[in-house]
Amino acid sequence: MTQKLKNLKIAIIGLGYVGLPLALEFSKKRSVIGFDIDEKRINELKLGLDRNKETDKVDLKKNKNLTFTNNEDYLKSANCYIVTVPTPIKNSKQPDLKLLIKASKMIGKFVKKRDLIIYESTVFPGCTEEKCMPIIEKISNLKYNKDFFCGYSPERINPGDKIHTISNIKKITSGSTPEIAKIVDNLYNEIITVGTFKAQSIKVAEAAKVIENT
Repeated sequence: MTQKLKNLKIAIIGLGYVGLPLALEFSKKRSVIGFDIDEKRINELKLGLDRNKETDKVDLKKNKNLTFTNNEDYLKSANCYIVTVPTPIKNSKQPDLKLLIKASKMIGKFVKKRDLIIYESTVFPGCTEEKCMPIIEKISNLKYNKDFFCGYSPERINPGDKIHTISNIKKITSGSTPEIAKIVDNLYNEIITVGTFKAQSIKVAEAAKVIENT
């Protein structure tokens, strides 16, 4: 059994077009750690500057529930990691999973028993459980679906769209067990005003994102 919903302490990994709006929404309900490896990006956000223009300075400067950092040690206090790093397509038409793998390795150093890891990055069906989970297992010496758990909820943000924002776009959710699926779904329902759709499995949620992109 993972941490109860009310006890989840969120860390968002990757503060780009997807991660920053997500961190801002969750920070309206909870304390959130916003992590990015780009030190310049973190310094800008601390000053209230968003180079992507997805939010304004007032939102960032007045937010006391959101901590921006590029220091991995801050992740020790989290028990729910949400990964929003980009997965661009390479010239070979294959997905570039470099940042996804790097994020998984980093989480593997900090994940604890009963922790929850949710991926939002666009991936092929099977990637989360077949590529990411073994990496975390190897580094943490913990067992997937016994010691720690996983969810997948594909990002659906349209960058630059000020009308269809994160809170009013229906969210697909999924989890590695029926209990986890319910926890992930309830978590996102805290911030998604138009509701969610709980997929039958992580693979189904991954496939839904690929089909939508196509």
